[in-house]
Amino acid sequence: MTVFHLRAAGTSLVLDARGVAPSILHWGSDLGDVDVAAWADATVPAVPPSSIDVPPQLSLLPSLFEGWSGRPALTAGGPLRLVSASEQNRAICVRSENSDAEVLSELKLSSEGVLRVRHSLTNRTGADLAVPGLDVLLPIPAEAAELLDFTGLWCHERQPQRLPLRHGVWSRESRHGRPGHDDAFLMVAGEPGFGFRTGRVWAAHLAWSGDKRIWAERSALGYGVLGAGELLAPGEVVLRPGETYETPWLITVHSEHGLDGLSDRLHPWIRRMTPLKLPRPVVLNTWEAVYFDHDLAVLTELADAAAEAGVERFVLDDGWFTGRRDDKRALGDWFVDDTVWPEGLHPLISHVRQRGMEFGLWVEPEMISPESRLAAEHPDWILGGGAGPTWRHQRVLDVEKAYDHLLERLSALLAEYPIAFLKWDHNRDLLTPGDAHRQTRALYRLLADLRMAFPHVEIESCASGGARIDLGILPLVDRFWTSDTNDPLDRQSIQRWTSVVVPPEYLGGHLGDGVAHVTGRTSALGFRLATALFGSAGIEWNLTRASPAEKADVAAWIAEHKRLRPLLHTGRVVRADTPDPAQQLHGVVAQDRTHAVYALVTVGTPAAALPPPIRFPGLDPDRLYTVRPIGVAPRVVQDAPPPWLANGVTLPGRILSEAGLPAPLLVPDQALLLELN
Repeated sequence: MTVFHLRAAGTSLVLDARGVAPSILHWGSDLGDVDVAAWADATVPAVPPSSIDVPPQLSLLPSLFEGWSGRPALTAGGPLRLVSASEQNRAICVRSENSDAEVLSELKLSSEGVLRVRHSLTNRTGADLAVPGLDVLLPIPAEAAELLDFTGLWCHERQPQRLPLRHGVWSRESRHGRPGHDDAFLMVAGEPGFGFRTGRVWAAHLAWSGDKRIWAERSALGYGVLGAGELLAPGEVVLRPGETYETPWLITVHSEHGLDGLSDRLHPWIRRMTPLKLPRPVVLNTWEAVYFDHDLAVLTELADAAAEAGVERFVLDDGWFTGRRDDKRALGDWFVDDTVWPEGLHPLISHVRQRGMEFGLWVEPEMISPESRLAAEHPDWILGGGAGPTWRHQRVLDVEKAYDHLLERLSALLAEYPIAFLKWDHNRDLLTPGDAHRQTRALYRLLADLRMAFPHVEIESCASGGARIDLGILPLVDRFWTSDTNDPLDRQSIQRWTSVVVPPEYLGGHLGDGVAHVTGRTSALGFRLATALFGSAGIEWNLTRASPAEKADVAAWIAEHKRLRPLLHTGRVVRADTPDPAQQLHGVVAQDRTHAVYALVTVGTPAAALPPPIRFPGLDPDRLYTVRPIGVAPRVVQDAPPPWLANGVTLPGRILSEAGLPAPLLVPDQALLLELN
């Protein structure tokens, strides 16, 4: 055995595999070319009083047997002993075993500095073995004394919360059968006061779409950890002799430069591992435009308005299938309603395609309405037997039992119609204990089989909006619906924090009505346009009711988005740490730093009559940049604007980043777009 040292992109991982149990000695900044064996010998700690009589060290699979009194990685069986360890191409494989099980631990460090870790447990007994819990733990240093994770509600997802990491466990658990609107999403431990641009941070995300837990723990012994794993109910996973359970990947990242440093690693890794077809098409979704009012003449007129504005993909939302006139019935009966569509969807799709647009369709395959034909024919397919309350007037379909039916129905739709896109929804929690593991695995298999059979069809993960956004499902989909709200004020926060992990081109953001359908808040068109510009852009508004001036602004916005999307969907996402929380700044900078777009956003009333200067992060300090405003001019309250706004200004990147430019006096809920070349 030996000491392994993985290095990539400023990150080091050191694993000592010379003892009974392998130990991670370092995960963080690059240690350089060092004799790691000699260093490992020098890092053996003292033996504290009233403790085990050997130096305490945190192993890869810590347990009571080694003196670890914190939350263990494996919660059953006897002590594990190291059998073998090997390293190849920045990946370490470690085998440990006891009389009951063999555990294979995989640690992979990508070229971008993203560290993935998972365990596989194989039953070595002659009887069935229930998996009580198997988690991944990684050490964090004492400097990581502040935590950031997320919570939320429907239409208010991924809201940040911070707290100090003291002795004990801060644990976040999801029992929704999906990550949920309150998903912890990303757990970050860092130096107190870390921000977007400053502070050392260590972060973890569990790539799993079912029940899970993620936690941080600081032991009184001195060790700290980030840990995560699938949250299994008793008896949920039982292994027959020789069978293996594999944990989800724990995706971890270290940054010396705050939260933006996490994005600097995660975004290029995601883009390489799950590449999208670019450019991302501009979408119009019919939901907030017509809801269940599916009428060919109405939708044809809407398609005409979309095409005239420059839309590239027209998506028909809920209401197209048999008996679906509201949200209380018909889920599971995936046949086109011939009373609404006597010729099927062919006339609408033909018209959409004649106008130069792709066609997309909404489905919710994992759900079933209690009074549907499918429920009458197959009551045994209702998960949990229909116990407990309905949710949105629906129950959950057992995907494993109904697998062949779902694959046949969806395949029939995709074979009959030239559908380029499925908006795949999931509008309720499971609320049945012990079903999340097999339901999630069956979903993954269904998505994979559909993609294999119809590789041209893109799929969007929607779960009552943003309740299933994770890196476990991402390899099987092409887009996330970030939230059911199109209110730009709420969207600013939701998109800001979601994009710490997920690149913007994977995140759907739509232009909504002037009065937001969810919140009832009225927003200026310019604010709505600027908010929807940066991601996978679209519209969820009945354009046939827009004024000629509004239609012209929307068409100009789409043209601007198309011009900028080569930058927006490949560049580096940056965010400023602003001293006034009412004023935010985010942007995208080209990889070669020759081009950038920023949004200065007011999400409240500024604290001072003259707000802080606009400082532009991510620029080359030695290049000259011309700064000019673009898009719809925001509303301001000022007797005179800063002079530089009239014709733009050309200054070095160092000045723009460090000193900045005077900000115009934007009123609340406004956005100023600035392009730099």
